[in-house]
Amino acid sequence: MTNDINARAVSLRHTLADELERSGDLYSPQWRRAVERVPRHLFVPQVFQRTDTDQGTRWKPVIGEHDVGRWLDLAYRNETLVTQLDGHLVPQDVTEPLSGNPTSSSTLPGLVVHMLEHLAVDDSTTVLEIGTGTGYSTALMCDRLGDDHVTSVEVDPDVAAGAAAALGRAGFSPNLVIGDGLDGAPDHAPYDGVIATCSVRHVPRAWLDQTRPGGRILVTMTGWLHGYGLAVLNVSEDGAAEGRFLSGTISFMIARPQAAPSISDEHWTEMTKALADAEPRPAVVGPDIRDDWTGVFVAQLGAPGAQWQSRRIGDGAWVDYLIDAETDSAASLTPEPDGGWTVRQTGPAHLWDDVETSVGLWRAAGSPPQEQFRIRTDGHTQTVWIMANGEPVAWDLTV
Repeated sequence: MTNDINARAVSLRHTLADELERSGDLYSPQWRRAVERVPRHLFVPQVFQRTDTDQGTRWKPVIGEHDVGRWLDLAYRNETLVTQLDGHLVPQDVTEPLSGNPTSSSTLPGLVVHMLEHLAVDDSTTVLEIGTGTGYSTALMCDRLGDDHVTSVEVDPDVAAGAAAALGRAGFSPNLVIGDGLDGAPDHAPYDGVIATCSVRHVPRAWLDQTRPGGRILVTMTGWLHGYGLAVLNVSEDGAAEGRFLSGTISFMIARPQAAPSISDEHWTEMTKALADAEPRPAVVGPDIRDDWTGVFVAQLGAPGAQWQSRRIGDGAWVDYLIDAETDSAASLTPEPDGGWTVRQTGPAHLWDDVETSVGLWRAAGSPPQEQFRIRTDGHTQTVWIMANGEPVAWDLTV
C-alpha cells in the first residue's frame, strides 16, 4: 500500500507542477524541482473538506488512512486545505461535517510558489518564515535552499509539533521556533528574506531589525475591514523598508496578536442606540465598495481601526455597521426603498466620512489597481501611496 501511495503521489506532484507552470505561478526550474520532490501528502495527513450547504459552510473530515484515494487527490490539488478549526479542532476529533472558523491551513501550492518566486532567492539566501503551518512551504524552502538556511516560527505549539513531525518524515530539519512570529527569530538572524504565511496590519519592527540591508520582506497587508494586498518590500541601510503591492487577489488569516478585538453585545447595543439618534445623510459611497478588491483596501486605509458587521434589527432590513472600539465611534448604512443608502455616525471619528474621503481620493486618481500602490514603513509609521498627476496621494498609518 505504501509503495502504491508513493507512486501515485509522484505522478500527482508532476501534474501539480505542470498546472502551476501553466498558471504562471511557477517558472524557475529550482522551484519546479522542489514541487516535484516534496511530498505534500505527508504534511496534510488529515484535512477538512469544505462543502457549502443551505445551512452555510460545513467542514467534512478527511483522514488519509481511512480514505486514501480522496485524501491523495485533495493533497495535490491547487487548493488551500484547512487543518484546524476554532483554534483547537482537527479532523480526527470529529466524525461528521461541522461549522467552524479555519485557524490553520496548508496554503494552496500555487500561492506558496508564487510568493517564493517573488522572494527572489539564490543558493545562499537565508529565509525567515512567519507561520510554519503544516510545514509544506517550509519543506519547499529546505529543498531549494538547505535546512540551515531556513528558520520558521509558529505560534501554536500543537501546529508546530505536527509540522516538525511531518518535516522529519519528509527528511528535512530546518530551524523551528515556537513563538510569536511578529517577534521574528532573533537567535538565527540576520536574514536575507522574510516571508509570511499570515497577514498583518503593520510590519513589525522586529522583522526590519532582523533583515539584512538589501533583504526582502514579502507579506500580505490587511486590516479589520478585510482588505488585502500582497506587498514586497526591500530593507534599506537605515532600517526602513519600501516596496510595492503585487497583483492578484491574495488573502491570509491575520496574525493572531493583530486580530480585531471582540466587541461585546453591550457595546453594540450602546452604539446602535447612539446611531439611532444621529443625524442621517445620504451616502456618497455605499457598502458595495466591499465587493471591489481594491476598493475595500482603500476604504480600510481611510478607517484602519474600524470593524465591519451586518446585523438585522428585528424583522427589518439588514444594516451595515462600522465600529472603532478604540475611539468609541460608529457608523451605520441603511438601505433606502428607492435605492441608495443612509448614513448615521456617532463618536469623535466620523468613520464613513473617512471612508468616503479615502475612496474619493482613489477615484479622483483614476481608481488605479492595487499594483500601483506603494508602501514604506519604519516599524512605527506606515505610509501607503499612489501617484496622481505627478503628485503622491498618501495615507499615513501610525502603528
